[in-house]
Amino acid sequence: MSENQYKAKIHYAGDEFFIGTTPSGHSQAIDTKGDRKSAASPLELLLMSVAACTAVDVVSILQKKRQDVVDYKVEIVGDRRDEYPRGFIGFQINHIVKGRSISEKAVANAIELSDTKYCSVAYTVRPTAKITTSYEIIEVEE
Repeated sequence: MSENQYKAKIHYAGDEFFIGTTPSGHSQAIDTKGDRKSAASPLELLLMSVAACTAVDVVSILQKKRQDVVDYKVEIVGDRRDEYPRGFIGFQINHIVKGRSISEKAVANAIELSDTKYCSVAYTVRPTAKITTSYEIIEVEE
């Protein structure tokens, strides 16, 4: 297998449970029984993947820009099609940055770089889903 290939495994565990094994060997329970909600569903994992991918980029870029970030969160809302297949057609991503003297320009630039250049997950879903972003900067005391 080449370095550009990733191999994951999904094992059916019974009763609409699956165990996914990532390319790095980590196990993840997956629940497809809608009302049970005892583990993430495949769509929930995709939603979190979009948010996590941009979060990793934004934090890394803000650190390189020497921004004093003390807390950071991403909230994401995914909109799905009404008809089958009920895939995502849009994502609204809100970045919440808490810190001291955070530059609005640095935050906007970090989000733009993630959205247009670095986030592989956003790149993958963008042909079928529109991604919109926003941010909040919350100043904290020394």
